[in-house]
Amino acid sequence: MGAPYYRWQGEDLILHCHLQPKASRDEISGRHGDSVKIRIAAPPIEGRANAALIKFLAKSFGVAKRDVSIISGELGREKRVRIQAPGQLPASLDISRDE
Repeated sequence: MGAPYYRWQGEDLILHCHLQPKASRDEISGRHGDSVKIRIAAPPIEGRANAALIKFLAKSFGVAKRDVSIISGELGREKRVRIQAPGQLPASLDISRDE
């Protein structure tokens, strides 16, 4: 059984994120309740933080930006993100493919 902050949907990974915009750098910084906390340097203005989150997750999971989409929470800090068929899993997250 997966941790509360992620689940597999076929080959896709659904990740529950708590976004902290205007951070000093882009990083995965651990857990925040039932979410994984992700710090993004971009400000939450005109979608810049969401765009930076998509770019950061695409790089972290080894996929193209088009394979990362925000499912819900586009205007808030709590987001659900779909990562289509991740090519790699970041070592900083305890994610397994076992369902």
